[in-house]
Amino acid sequence: MKIGIHHRDNSFSERWIEYCKQNNVPFKIVNCYDSDIMEQLKDCDALMWHHRHSIFKDTLAARSILYSLEQAGVKVYPNFYTGWHFDNKVAQKYLLEAIEAPMVPSYIFYEKEKALEWAKSTSYPKVFKLKRGAGSANVRLVKSESQSIKLIKRAFGRGFSPSNPYGNLKERFRLFVNGKDTLRGVMNGVGRLFIHKEFSKMNGNEKGYAYFQEFIPNNKFDIRIVLIGNKAFGIKRLVRENDFRASGSGNVIFDKDEIDLSCVEVSFNLNKRLKAQSIAVDFIFDADNNPLIVELSYGFAVGPYDDCPGYWDENLQWHQGKFNPQVWMIENVINQI
Repeated sequence: MKIGIHHRDNSFSERWIEYCKQNNVPFKIVNCYDSDIMEQLKDCDALMWHHRHSIFKDTLAARSILYSLEQAGVKVYPNFYTGWHFDNKVAQKYLLEAIEAPMVPSYIFYEKEKALEWAKSTSYPKVFKLKRGAGSANVRLVKSESQSIKLIKRAFGRGFSPSNPYGNLKERFRLFVNGKDTLRGVMNGVGRLFIHKEFSKMNGNEKGYAYFQEFIPNNKFDIRIVLIGNKAFGIKRLVRENDFRASGSGNVIFDKDEIDLSCVEVSFNLNKRLKAQSIAVDFIFDADNNPLIVELSYGFAVGPYDDCPGYWDENLQWHQGKFNPQVWMIENVINQI
């Protein structure tokens, strides 16, 4: 048995490699950007790659390589069930609707005229989103018909930059004021106004569709539940001041008593249908305090979840104590080989 690992700094791969070294698990570091990646993996039984939505090469290559290997019988992480809808909120809308999961009502338009008709007949506020982006990037509260029409015309015109440099600078400054970012981080945000990142230059604008969700009022936080195999852990994220967005706010509570257990239960039931190796599920609540899914992701930031005090099993029993979720990932892959 040997595991191929595509390594990137500050990713899951650092912990996968450490696990292999400590437990004498045969592995090799491979470069999935190389043309001969299939040759590199000839002696491997699995490939693990923590690919990112903000690395353009990853968006080009990751799914093609992973799913080709999976179809050839090689175990991969993330596999098709886990990663096909990653960083695509529109795909997640279709998926959640297809399995009748409790979700925030969402609307997608591929024709400008139909989008404009809807904008003139619906109620407000609504939430406008691009299909890509994490940490509340490219998420806007639409308070009026005129604002909605303006966004729709732009969506079917020049479109929107997926990197949102102005929003990034504003967010970095907010974090700096709250002591959660550095002055250097703010200056990097200023620089991105003038020097576009590789992803934006290579990828182009998001356009040709308009995607909205219902605005669910009176949510002062969201709940994120992460499942890996038959284990789950969670955090509570407070919304930004004078805002409605919680994802990426940096205001996090780890106390398990602050996590509504219904979110854990819904997440386990959801993944019985999805069969994902790992999944992060973001919830808000309706007027009757029922959890509604906002969006999904197979991955999550590496360090912040180390502060979680424990996890739930599939029977919703709590297990107190520190844990390493990346270890669960690689052990699950090993158990499938």
